[in-house]
Amino acid sequence: MNTIWADRDGVHDAIADPDEAIAWLRAVGPRLTPSAPAVGAWLDAERPAGAEATAVRLRGLRDALRRLAAEATEDPRPDAQSTIATRDAALAALNDACSVTPVWATLHWPSGGDPTRIVRTGDLAGQAMVAMLAGQAVDLFTGDMRPQLRACLAPGCVLYFVKQHPRREWCSAGCGNRARVARHYQRHQAVKTDAKS
Repeated sequence: MNTIWADRDGVHDAIADPDEAIAWLRAVGPRLTPSAPAVGAWLDAERPAGAEATAVRLRGLRDALRRLAAEATEDPRPDAQSTIATRDAALAALNDACSVTPVWATLHWPSGGDPTRIVRTGDLAGQAMVAMLAGQAVDLFTGDMRPQLRACLAPGCVLYFVKQHPRREWCSAGCGNRARVARHYQRHQAVKTDAKS
């Protein structure tokens, strides 16, 4: 969800083109479970097959997740709005991403050796990565962590985070600092306005 981010220059998309999407998938690939050998080989390719289609599906999944996160957190931020307008459309996009490429476990048990679990996937490893991410999103929205999902309400931020500490209010220390500075500025502006009245 946080491949949409903001700074002083505006809102940015970290996976806007196939090269950026593949770089992002390479960065998060080791954290995906289950991981299939075909996915690792696909990520290691100089120009993975189907990179363009994977990037499109990844952006669609991201937009669906941002729409669902906005609903789960009652997000009031206009800059954080998803391009997917309705909850039903977001659910359809998420469920479609989950079903595009099957990922399944197989048992490998060599004679005289220990059994091991090997994850397999269909022909399109990039689409399998999107499906794995979608599966993790389903786990987030249906699991114990959903009530902890938050929209960062610091000025100018468009990120979401999971609240892992009772006192945490922002996605990062930087956003916390911006929020405190903004409150300080508003208090002093109110004092100046009252003094002039």
